Amino acid sequence: MSAILVTGADLAQQALDLLQDFDIVYAGKTPTEDDLVALCQQHDPVAIIVRYGKVGAAVMDAAPSLKVISKHGSGTDTIDKVAAKARGVEVVAAAGANAAAVAEQALALLLACAKSVVQLNARMHAGHWDKATHKSVELGGRTMGLVGLGAIGLRFARMADALGLRVIGFDPFAKDLPACVQSVDLATIWRESDAISLHCPLTDENRGMLNAATLAQCKRGVIVVNTARGGLIDEAALLAAVQSGQVMAAGLDSFAVEPMVANHPFHGEPRFILSPHIGGVTGDAYVNMGVGAAKNLLEVLARAPAALAAAS
Repeated sequence: MSAILVTGADLAQQALDLLQDFDIVYAGKTPTEDDLVALCQQHDPVAIIVRYGKVGAAVMDAAPSLKVISKHGSGTDTIDKVAAKARGVEVVAAAGANAAAVAEQALALLLACAKSVVQLNARMHAGHWDKATHKSVELGGRTMGLVGLGAIGLRFARMADALGLRVIGFDPFAKDLPACVQSVDLATIWRESDAISLHCPLTDENRGMLNAATLAQCKRGVIVVNTARGGLIDEAALLAAVQSGQVMAAGLDSFAVEPMVANHPFHGEPRFILSPHIGGVTGDAYVNMGVGAAKNLLEVLARAPAALAAAS
């Protein structure tokens, strides 16, 4: 029976049902490269489902029967796609499987920033009543700038539109956009947005795209939301922009280094609303991503009869 390696500790039962003809091997919640190499050498999987950790050339070389690497989610930046292509290994992702979950997290962070939800909650629990002194931001009529208009970005766009926001977006690959989204260039995103939300994959070209220079081009008091990848933001520049008031508040679900290190500069900063990269972590998304990852790898393996023959 052929093996499938899961770089995690579990997989939804609905996904396991689809993969019942394979031997499922779990790497645990925090697998290192050495862990994955050892498991590949031991089990020689035909497929890897990527949940946690990174899959690079060393892992692929340890699994000579490997045909496909399937992402449990949409972001494939933890997979060395150049190495995979060179080895004839297909990389697939469960695009859209967690779109609703991540878009809702982005909306939650946006509203938390605009309405000072976290700060007012802390004040209330401490016995304060700030009605006479506090004013929040009203989002209706303001401009929401989106970078990335895939399944998550477009879902969030519809939410923003429902709130009465003008929605502008940048995505060189997006086509047939809904009427609620105006396509613009990045310079317009920085210049016109009252709030900016990032929904694009991380690439070498866009790493650190939100930095001191681009933040300086933004309106003073802009809100920044990131539920995509931490590497899209120069964290030191964002910290300085929040401290100076150029950025009113930042709602972040992803970070340059994860898990976030102890004594991170964002810790203790009241205008940073933080969550531990859990935008896509809901019960429904867990099932959707697992099933999507399973279906994707089975589709690839169906084009590789030898792999399926070994599994049967």
